[in-house]
Amino acid sequence: MDQENTNITATNVVELGGKSWTAYFWSGIFAIVLLLLSVAFLGANIFGGLIVLSVSLLIIALRFYSIKSHRLYMDDIGVWRSSGILPWTKGTSGVKWRDLDEAVFFKSMFSWMFKSYSIRIGHRFTKDSEVFLDHWDRGDKAVMAINARHQELVRANALH
Repeated sequence: MDQENTNITATNVVELGGKSWTAYFWSGIFAIVLLLLSVAFLGANIFGGLIVLSVSLLIIALRFYSIKSHRLYMDDIGVWRSSGILPWTKGTSGVKWRDLDEAVFFKSMFSWMFKSYSIRIGHRFTKDSEVFLDHWDRGDKAVMAINARHQELVRANALH
């Protein structure tokens, strides 16, 4: 569900974190390879190498800022993920509390060691509206907070 053009004003916004450092790993490897190729071009042709280096640095910056832009938060309406740095990539999607099935995180030795989890925030009625996040910093804690808040609302009979 997109929450971009709504007139509903949410209160009690709780930030649930962002991407872990592990999300930057493959982008870091990509950056190193791209910079090494740029340096090779610099040795062959200064002008062409500077162009390749400039474009490479722009691509690397966009990748890192794109990863950094991912945020997860919950409010009185539901749980939302926002991301994007360029106007055509910005957006928010999420699940309203009344439609939330459950939030789960996936365990592995890697996720346990680095505290970087994959999260699925399920929709009761459709898989298309689910939110899936990988490499989430302390995703286990975020999932526990989401499920605790959902249980509070269910017990208070506050979901309409």
